[in-house]
Amino acid sequence: MKIKNAKITKALAYAGTIIIWIPILFTLITSAVGSIGSKSFLMDYFIPAELFPVELFGALLLLWAAIRSRIYRKSFGGLMVTMLASLAGSQGIAVLTGLAKGTIKQAGWQFYLVMGLIALYIAAVIAQCILGIFMILKIREKEKKQV
Repeated sequence: MKIKNAKITKALAYAGTIIIWIPILFTLITSAVGSIGSKSFLMDYFIPAELFPVELFGALLLLWAAIRSRIYRKSFGGLMVTMLASLAGSQGIAVLTGLAKGTIKQAGWQFYLVMGLIALYIAAVIAQCILGIFMILKIREKEKKQV
């Protein structure tokens, strides 16, 4: 199947993949630097959630490239929904239970539910990062077949 305007689609896939990796790589780099400096393991696992606009922009570019190339459309759509629902859910539950205001301790089912949703958000982002690489490889493969 022919890819509609392959150069633009490939550019969208590359840009989306690079952009969505930025918060994940930033988290890992700052963790490594901080851990080496303090000689104990440190990681701010909220960085990908705090940099949500960057993640969203990269995810939208990947979704656009997936729609144009007809590669992994459902996967990117499902991961986008998972990403948005888990982040919104974690914030909503934190606010509704009082965890966000500090009126309850950072323990108990509320805390673990919020942390589980943040973990699900990060897993969805990482899955999009990896799927973006696979999409680029498939686009390049299709492009070679068209020539």
